[in-house]
Amino acid sequence: MRDVYIIGVGMTDYYYRKSPMSDVSLGQVAVYNALKDAGIKNKQVQSVYTGEMPGLSGSICFGQQVAITLGMGGVPMMNVESACSSSALAVNLAAKDVAAGVTDISMAVGVQNISAHRTSGTAFSPDLNNPEAMQGLTMPGLYSMRARRYMENFGATSEDIALICVKNRRHAMNNPRSQFHDPLTVEQVVNARSISEPLTLLMSCPNVDAGAAVIVATKEKAMQLGTKLIRILASEVTSGIFTNGFRDMTWMEITARGAKEAYEIAGIGPEDIDMVECHDAFAINEFLYSEAMGFCGHGEGVEFLRSGGSDYGGKVVFSPRGGLLSCGHPTGASGAAQIVEMTWQLRNEAGAMQVPDCKTAMTHVTGGGVYGTNNSVCTINILSS
Repeated sequence: MRDVYIIGVGMTDYYYRKSPMSDVSLGQVAVYNALKDAGIKNKQVQSVYTGEMPGLSGSICFGQQVAITLGMGGVPMMNVESACSSSALAVNLAAKDVAAGVTDISMAVGVQNISAHRTSGTAFSPDLNNPEAMQGLTMPGLYSMRARRYMENFGATSEDIALICVKNRRHAMNNPRSQFHDPLTVEQVVNARSISEPLTLLMSCPNVDAGAAVIVATKEKAMQLGTKLIRILASEVTSGIFTNGFRDMTWMEITARGAKEAYEIAGIGPEDIDMVECHDAFAINEFLYSEAMGFCGHGEGVEFLRSGGSDYGGKVVFSPRGGLLSCGHPTGASGAAQIVEMTWQLRNEAGAMQVPDCKTAMTHVTGGGVYGTNNSVCTINILSS
């Protein structure tokens, strides 16, 4: 298997409430920006994978609509679905093509135009084929249960959870693409409108529209182009394991297992990671995931945050762009967007968001919910400069 490098990334802004572009146009802008960033022509891309969340798009053969209209027809193009993990899975598949010698240059695209297909302020409908969803378990409901159990088990408070929102918003103040820049206080977060107790509106990510694209290639191609070498040390996809019985709602088993596998593939450990983009769809997630990824012990997430361990100057910077909580969550596009942001960090091109001396970074995004599991899928990527 050959080493794989990122040679180009591109993204649109995060559009809150209503995108000025269609979903196809969002993808086209992201692809155009990635091609320009890589310094290559459209005809040099040899395979394309596109991820978006189903039910939130009106397009058929979506990836083909994006790529063919940009003059990239005639190569293998596949549309992949993995809920919020969709475009991270697209990057994984593009990287596999290059690693296996199927292609020398491949591209992954993530797009979501939620505002065109869903009324503002509405939650995603549960899958009524899922026994838990049939009982009314929505995603806000699930994570509020996890938050409540975490508070009960480890003595955390609503104010502790709110600190995640305050930190991430402070990071987002330096991100020109984020839709939210105003600073937050703990009191504002705790006293915001309740979504699913104890989670408030400001503890929940907003839906946004966006497109992101990642182009990967062999080391030889990357060196020919003269781009800074950003290597994919690991791209790990794992699925949930069914348990018909008690599940510890404070332990994200699929993330712990996926992170362990990714560390083994990369040949490093959590102590080597400089920054993390995690799936912080709800504020409680950062506590759960920082523990599952091995940055602190089970139940130690609050202390890890309070000690500055997950902030600039600490052990590892979580969500330097502001995370989903401040940038918003373009669902199927989020995985690719995380990788775009991480690539800018590793190139030292992140401006005011730059993590000092960032050499190794990690993205994490889960997808969906299947009865008897933590999540349906978890995709973790580790990159290094």
